[in-house]
Formats: sequence, structure tokens, C-alpha cells
Amino acid sequence: MRFANKIALITGGGTGIGAAVARRFQADGGKAIVMGRRREPLERVAADTGALVAVGDAADGSDMRSAVELAMDTFGGLDVLVANAGGHGFGTVEEMDDATWRQATHSNLDTAFVSARAALPSLQKRRGNIVVVSSLAGLFAGPEVAGYVTMKHALVGLTKSLARDFGPRGVRTNAVCPGWVKTDMADGEMDVIIEKHRLPSIEAAYQLVTRNVPMRRPAEPDEVANVICFLASDEAAMVCGAMLPVDGGSSVVDLPTIGFAD
Repeated sequence: MRFANKIALITGGGTGIGAAVARRFQADGGKAIVMGRRREPLERVAADTGALVAVGDAADGSDMRSAVELAMDTFGGLDVLVANAGGHGFGTVEEMDDATWRQATHSNLDTAFVSARAALPSLQKRRGNIVVVSSLAGLFAGPEVAGYVTMKHALVGLTKSLARDFGPRGVRTNAVCPGWVKTDMADGEMDVIIEKHRLPSIEAAYQLVTRNVPMRRPAEPDEVANVICFLASDEAAMVCGAMLPVDGGSSVVDLPTIGFAD
């Protein structure tokens, strides 16, 4: 029960990776608060795990303060922030309009910045930690997703700044950089792949996009949650400022040699 008496606030907690983190955190003895803009998926996670629900926008200072106050009022404090809320940013720089750029900034970078700022007072008192959910797009660039790539790279910078500034105050900050994960958001992107390549199924689309990944498959949300919970636990007490890919080996592939592979 490695999270006994520990309290976690998980943004983007209603689906995918965030919901999987809530399940794992509570299974390991902790208490979770799941935050998101849509009540229905949060309520489903709460019914499944016993987590508390905080409806709100993680990029809104008032909403985030309310979520942290819920942790303070109910449990006396906060030990872990999982900054998982995120979104898209499709298009090249030439194609992207101002509204799309602002939305990419709001949903990816602002959510992590605002949630960290709100959580830090309690995290410092309890010597807690932050796990930022970036992406493999925070280390490399995919095609025609300039907003997403830029903001996920920015999350790596935010992670480093938090680690540098608040590590001396007892707060560890680390980031995970997942590759393809089977979530609702990724399923939507597979629909584009299906149409583009005239594939028969979503499974075929995932096979195509992971054909050069050493593990030859996408991750499951629970597999990413396992890594997040490791970083959030005392088992990772000396890990601070790390960027940990959870990508099935994607980041070790030398692109110019793919033609030699079987």
C-alpha cells in the first residue's frame, strides 16, 4: 500500500491515462481527486474507484484553487499532482489560426502551469511531487501538429524549471513522455489513418503506426499509469527532473536505418 495516507489530484482524470492513474493510485492505498471539464466521465471514474470529483478547467486559476481546497478540506493536504490534462494542436505553422494556437496553449501548457502553481504550497509542506504528462511529441516532432509538438516540448521545459526551483524545497517533478496509447483521443487519430490508408479496422491502424516501434504495439493506459505511479511513489525518491519515455522503444529507433529492418 505504497500510497497509504497519500492524496493525489489528477487533471484530465475522467478518461484514458488520467482515469488509469486514479485506479492505480487508489488500489495502492491512496485517495484521488479527479478533475476535468466534463462531469459524466469523472463520475464514472469516481463510481469505479471511490475518487472525489472536481469539475473545472485546470487552466483556470479559480477552478484549480477550488480543486486544491477540496483536497485540503477533505484530507488536510495534497501529496501528488498528476498534470495530465491536454489536447490537440493540429496543423502546420502556416495553416494554424490564432484560435487553434491559443487552444493548444490553453489545453496543454496552461493546464500544467496553473495546476502546478495552485498545488505547490501544499506539496512543499508535505514534501510531495508532480508528474507532468508530456508526450513523445515533447522530444520529437510529428507531421502537421505544430501546436501539440510545441506545447509538449514546453512541458519538458516546465518540468525542468519546477525540478530546479522546488527540488531544494522537497518537491520532486518528473515527466512521462508516452508514445501511442490506446485512448479515446488516439482512437480518433486512428480514424484519420484508416481513411488515409484505406484500412479495414482501428486495430490495423494501430499496427501501421507502430510497425517500426520495437514493441510493435501501442501502450495501454494502465501501462502508462504504472510508470506515473512509480514516479509519484517513494520508490522514485531520488528521481527528479527526469523525462521518461513510455513508448515501447520508439525513441531508440534510428530513422535512416529503417529500410534495413525486416
